[in-house]
Amino acid sequence: MAAAIREFFAQRGVLEVHPPCLGPAAMDPALASVAADAADGDGNQLYLQTSPESAMKRLLSAGSGDIYYLGPAWRGGERGRWHSVEFTLLEWYRVGYSHYDLMAELAELIEYCRISLSKRKATVPAAEGCGLGKRSVEYLSYRQACLDQAWVDPLTASQEQLQEAVTRAGIELHSCAANSSAGSEVNLDRDELLDLLLSHVVAMQLGHSRITFLTAFPASQAALARLDEADPRTARRFELFMDGLEIANGYHELTDPGAQRQRFKQEQQQRRAGGLPVHELDHSLLAALERGLPDCAGVAVGFDRLLAVFLGADSLAEVRSELYRG
Repeated sequence: MAAAIREFFAQRGVLEVHPPCLGPAAMDPALASVAADAADGDGNQLYLQTSPESAMKRLLSAGSGDIYYLGPAWRGGERGRWHSVEFTLLEWYRVGYSHYDLMAELAELIEYCRISLSKRKATVPAAEGCGLGKRSVEYLSYRQACLDQAWVDPLTASQEQLQEAVTRAGIELHSCAANSSAGSEVNLDRDELLDLLLSHVVAMQLGHSRITFLTAFPASQAALARLDEADPRTARRFELFMDGLEIANGYHELTDPGAQRQRFKQEQQQRRAGGLPVHELDHSLLAALERGLPDCAGVAVGFDRLLAVFLGADSLAEVRSELYRG
């Protein structure tokens, strides 16, 4: 599959790059960076990268043009059926593309990989009953998916209504605080409640026998995506689902350094409020935006998860056991 991905991008003139694996900590409160026993020339702590995004955007701002990365990434605390501290990531950026252009290319890449693996089906582990059938493509808004599956409007619902939807779905909340007592109330903010509904109710219904693109995320979950001028309540962000599993996360990239700085500061506040380590702003990325990031779209794809779907595997551990058996 790695060979197929490289063939796909070579045919389209997209350059493979190898950005540094060591750099600043991730700002996103949902991500935990793995510290390395190393520091940069200024004595700043270095971390294994959760994504090559910051370094790749520096390349883009320097005029690299279309680029992709295929290699390892690390995220601390990632344990479970579909999570691993170390995993393989495919990430690419296309200059002049919108997020819809990139969704179309991602669907083409998945079909290219499917065909390549189908030709080798006899040699693919666990090929019996694997997910190598051709899939149609579906585009579904975040709002419509929540209305259909969780019976709540994510753009207009109050925090109380979102809490009711979580309760209605039977999602049990348990405090991880050391000083909490059994049965103590867990207070989640609006975005945390939306994340619960997406992961526990909506996602599992998406991408069955098809490729489902979930689009138009709430503006509060824009991450590094620009807001949609047509509806500022939403962001130009998408996620891709196959068999109820999130495979990819992409953006029409934010290029405004002022807006990005403000989002970083908000993430610092969220980390502080959640009792998480508060990291310095990613000044290298901000400097790249100041120099001028070209209008572009980017996406990160979980290589291991996509391979698991193609193999019909039930977990990442099953894929790894097949790959490294013996």
